[in-house]
Parts: sequence; C-alpha cells; structure tokens
Amino acid sequence: MAIVFKKALCKNVADKSAVAKYHLQLLTLGQNVGIDRMVYQMKENSSLSKGDIFSVIANFVECMRTNLYNGHSVNIRDFGVFSLSARTEGAEAEKDCTAKKIRTVRINFRPSIGVRPDPASTRAEDAMEFVDLQTYLDSQKGNGGNGAAAGNDGEEENSLG
Repeated sequence: MAIVFKKALCKNVADKSAVAKYHLQLLTLGQNVGIDRMVYQMKENSSLSKGDIFSVIANFVECMRTNLYNGHSVNIRDFGVFSLSARTEGAEAEKDCTAKKIRTVRINFRPSIGVRPDPASTRAEDAMEFVDLQTYLDSQKGNGGNGAAAGNDGEEENSLG
C-alpha cells in the first residue's frame, strides 16, 4: 500500500509578503488502526494468544505511565524515547515560578533511528511509496479504473492496492 498525498497551496501567515507555495500533505486513509487489529496482527506473528498480548500491552502502558510520572524518561530500544514536557505560564520573579504555573503536561516521543521514516531508503521492507491523490483519481477516470497512477515524480506507475 502506498502513502497518498495531496498538493496544498500554503502561505506563511507570519510573513505577509511571502509568496504562497505548494506543499505535499500526507493523507491518512480509512479508519485508525485500533488495539484489536494490532493485537490480531501481532498474534499472527507470534505464539502468544490475543489475551496474552492485551495483558502485556496493558501492563506496559501502566508501567510506562508510572515511570514517566516519577520523572523518568522511558527508552524502548529500537523504538524510541518517551518523556514529559510542560507548557507553563511565565513569572517575572523566580520565587513566583512554581508548579502552579504549569498549564499542560504533554508526553513527547522521539523515535529511534530504526523506526524513523526515511523516504530515500532502498531496503525493500523500509521503502516508502508515494502516490499523488489527484493523479490517481484522474487515472481512474481515464483508464477504466485499473488502479495505475503516476507517482510523485510522474515517472513511476503505482497502485493504491
């Protein structure tokens, strides 16, 4: 399955004199993949039952939360690092800069090199294929809906599967 994109005209709102430029926006197709589907896919690739996998995930989330809330970052090898950050209200005096100034707390994720997307990857299992949505839709009208579409450079034939 390819990653579908559309072209959008965007203007830098901070710079009134900037010329609007086209940028690619990656699209998410269909519904989100939920825990049930992920567990089923994991079950198919292991000897664990769905119940075992659900239990491991639930325990993992609880353990990660506990460690984050105790001030630690959580480093999952070959996946990435989770940590907390806060958005705060500023204070003019250091003595007024207290925990009461925290407005929101977020969980950050920094992916490891192993999962970071690389559009230039040449390894088959890591290769990313991109398809222009408009080109795909136009090809459906013009050639009886066979699924062929030009890629982002117009040279390759791609299919949405």
